Amino acid sequence: MSEHNPSETSTQAEQDQTHFGFKQVATKDKVNMVADVFHSVAAKYDIMNDLMSMGIHRIWKRYTIDCSGARAGHKVLDLAGGTGDLTAKFSRIVGEKGKVVLADINASMLKVGRDKLRDKGVVGNVEYVQANAEALPFPDNTFDIITISFGLRNVTDKDAAIASMFRVLKPGGRLLILEFSKPTQEWLSKVYDMYSFHILPKMGQLVANDGDSYQYLAESIRMHPDQETLKGMMEAVGFEQTTYHNLTGGIVALHRGFKF
Repeated sequence: MSEHNPSETSTQAEQDQTHFGFKQVATKDKVNMVADVFHSVAAKYDIMNDLMSMGIHRIWKRYTIDCSGARAGHKVLDLAGGTGDLTAKFSRIVGEKGKVVLADINASMLKVGRDKLRDKGVVGNVEYVQANAEALPFPDNTFDIITISFGLRNVTDKDAAIASMFRVLKPGGRLLILEFSKPTQEWLSKVYDMYSFHILPKMGQLVANDGDSYQYLAESIRMHPDQETLKGMMEAVGFEQTTYHNLTGGIVALHRGFKF
């Protein structure tokens, strides 16, 4: 008869837990909990982005496009692409010989994105795929460029997601991760905390009728790896020439890495 080791049970329990904002939840439940957040906010997502960032998110995204090296004929994966801001721009750049795949795990966000882009006349070279970043449903070496914009922090297993992105990139391809990060100045960090935890949820309640989801989003930012940690995670799966650039004092950072 084998002896029961309490420490093994404890370790297993810890492995079965992950964070949802500041809360600890069962790992198996996190995907659905994040899904509920984005089902709730999808309809007001664009309005809230403009309000939350005072429109600065458009500059961050434009910088990402400028750093992507996208050109005519490229195949681009806009992962966690939500309402399609990056997809619309990439569609124009890659042209009729290129292709952009807007992928998101959340059906509500994908529908809002598809409707928005079709209303703008963005058709022809764009495909829509519901996909989990941790196990992308594409063959190896498919894309010239992958972007994930404000989506990685919501992924349960970030290491698996980054490895999955590496797999589906072509040799010579690049990954760009645009994500909230850690402010580089203490005074900015304090102002940012006050805004995130006292103003943002109230704004979410007023505009999207959902303060709790925006409380989660503020918490999820604090739980996301800092700039150097994320750089190390990219290098651990094989990315090379990995760099990051802080935007708005490190509130946001753009990480880049190449697959060779």
